[in-house]
Amino acid sequence: MTYLRSIKAALLGLAVGVMPLVSTPLLAETLRVVRSGTSSTLGVPMNRAVVVESDVPFAELSIANPAIADISSLSDRTIYVLGKSPGRTTLTLLDATGKLITNVEVSVAPDISEFKERLQQILPGEKIEVRTANDGIVLSGVVSSVQRQQRALDLAQRYAPERVSNLMVVGGVQQVMLKVRFAEMQRNVSKSLSAGIGITDGTSNFLAGTVLNNLDADGNLLQRTSQAGSSLIRFGSGGFQVSVLLEALEQKGVVRTLAEPNLTALSGQEAKFLAGGEYPVPVAQEEGTISVEFKPFGVELNFIPRVVDNDLINLELAAAVSAIDPANGFTNGSFTISAFSRRETSTTVELRDGESFAIAGLLEDDFTDNTAQVPWLGDIPVLGALFRSADFQRSQSELVIIVTAHLVTPTRGEALALPTDRVKPPTEQELFLFGHVTGGERKQKGAAGEVAKQDFSGSYGYVMD
Repeated sequence: MTYLRSIKAALLGLAVGVMPLVSTPLLAETLRVVRSGTSSTLGVPMNRAVVVESDVPFAELSIANPAIADISSLSDRTIYVLGKSPGRTTLTLLDATGKLITNVEVSVAPDISEFKERLQQILPGEKIEVRTANDGIVLSGVVSSVQRQQRALDLAQRYAPERVSNLMVVGGVQQVMLKVRFAEMQRNVSKSLSAGIGITDGTSNFLAGTVLNNLDADGNLLQRTSQAGSSLIRFGSGGFQVSVLLEALEQKGVVRTLAEPNLTALSGQEAKFLAGGEYPVPVAQEEGTISVEFKPFGVELNFIPRVVDNDLINLELAAAVSAIDPANGFTNGSFTISAFSRRETSTTVELRDGESFAIAGLLEDDFTDNTAQVPWLGDIPVLGALFRSADFQRSQSELVIIVTAHLVTPTRGEALALPTDRVKPPTEQELFLFGHVTGGERKQKGAAGEVAKQDFSGSYGYVMD
């Protein structure tokens, strides 16, 4: 037995002398002193070695589980302990009489010293704590963003694949308020000039022009009362009548649509917004039955914000503006289904706190020019205008969607003002005697009170710092 121990000690001493030359990680790194009569704990990194010295000579030593740690005696006071696999085992030292000197609890864990160094190099300033648990790595602490948290997890996976526990908490502001402005302008211009002439002698009629759709019982030309800007001239003698109809019309119109939905959501969570309504649409089913399906319309907004790094926000957005369009509806028998006009966009952008993006823009310019005339007669100079009609229509529509993102935190309730804060129901005396539709001023303190003092003739909305 002593002979075998001497050979092992000689081989181990040779290995210890040669290993520094080849820079192997199996070097003895820490010197531990074990005292007799006491129990101690020894931490050994996996695939690394620790040299332990005993304060009294030992004659025999043993390890409970050689698969976790391997031991060799360098002398009667020195022990070489090599960590092999994660776990805990017991190292026992006995003297020459077989008496127990001490029990040492050996804990083998993955070597995380290099991982800590790399973590500080890649993510400086982050307060991340690294611990070992069995054969895995546990990360805890507070990180500044989700992106940096993911970087730490990816790095840990390189050292302990599929054995990383994430106990980190993302600090900072993680709530995003999205302010979307929908602005649409529609302009319409139409011009038309039409003419017609009718001649009758009581027995026969002569009609020409392009507006000859109304005749009386005698065949005389009638003015279309539903058409604005028309003029009818009629003259004659006896049964001979001449009718001249002129229609000239110019129409202009402007429509302005503006919506500003605002919505707040937690980072990574979806938020939805709908300002409008739902329109019932009949849907045919089996056996001739009809069910009703409701289609939403109005201003729709769905978005998922993700706070990537500090104030950088990744925004996945879907927005739509829709309205009922009866002009393009469908009629079948006794019921009519209206169509919808819809403009929508879906995109993903990145922006910082307070920055804005014009994520969508639509410019439409429709132009229509029609001319109708009686062949040959409409080509006659000057008089040909009586046998010719022309109409001109132009429609322009412009839609812009602008998105602004803000990182927000909750505030105290008394600092917020509601639209109803500035309106107080009138008393019976104020309503019936003085004709007031609102009551006296409602007393309110703070910033909300300042906003509530505004009347309907001034500014509206709210102010956000």
